[in-house]
Amino acid sequence: MPEKMASRRFTKTDPRSAVNHRAPLLAAADPAVYRLCRPEGAAPYVITADHAGRAIPGALASLGLAAADLDRHIAWDIGIAGLAEQLAERLDAFAIVQQYSRLVIDCNRAPGTPQSIVAESERTPIPGNVGLSAAAAEARAAAIFHPYHDRIRAELDARAASGRPALLVALHSFTPVFLGVSRPWHCGVLYQRDARLGHLLLASARREPGLVVGDNQPYAVSDATDYGIPVHGERRGIAHVELEIRQDLIADTVGQMVWAKRIARWLEAALPAL
Repeated sequence: MPEKMASRRFTKTDPRSAVNHRAPLLAAADPAVYRLCRPEGAAPYVITADHAGRAIPGALASLGLAAADLDRHIAWDIGIAGLAEQLAERLDAFAIVQQYSRLVIDCNRAPGTPQSIVAESERTPIPGNVGLSAAAAEARAAAIFHPYHDRIRAELDARAASGRPALLVALHSFTPVFLGVSRPWHCGVLYQRDARLGHLLLASARREPGLVVGDNQPYAVSDATDYGIPVHGERRGIAHVELEIRQDLIADTVGQMVWAKRIARWLEAALPAL
């Protein structure tokens, strides 16, 4: 699978993530919360992948789901781990890839909100999330959500302190058919209050022959539905963008390489204007 392929090329787990395994939810046999690629990358881009993994802590017993359900989009953004790695390598850019399933806790939703830990996703019940106590939800946030976002925050803080520029690029993938409705887009460029980078990438993407590009489609960034862009991008005032790539286009290594090359070209073309 692309996720396993990509993980072999990532750097070793950042030592600062070791604290994750002292959280009550995670055992020594569970994966680290995140992996880094090019942690010392020279480029200004900070690439994030909130939904790149589908790991579930052993203590949660697969949330009561069949293995086939954990292969689906409800569990993770298919292809994004490989795309993030390929893009980081191509740009010499820092990338952080979150390894746990969004069904454990969604790392692009604020903890405590209705979409943070869902009891149903795309009409599929999630038994392990039904009737979850506040303490259990907080344990998931402490073990997974906060260490991941603390590492992003630390990276951006370090760049600000040293005067080094930072551009935030959040990567996601979307399913070609959602609740029976086909989606026409190959990719989407998402933004909210600050459209500087989004509009530059949108213009580049729409010059690509044969691409159907969504402008805040199939999703749009909002304070109610997103965490990474509003918190790490907008509040800091740094240029940022969220990119959605249709998952069937990046499900294998070839597709990931094609899209990494394409996105790298768009980002490099945008840099002088920023």
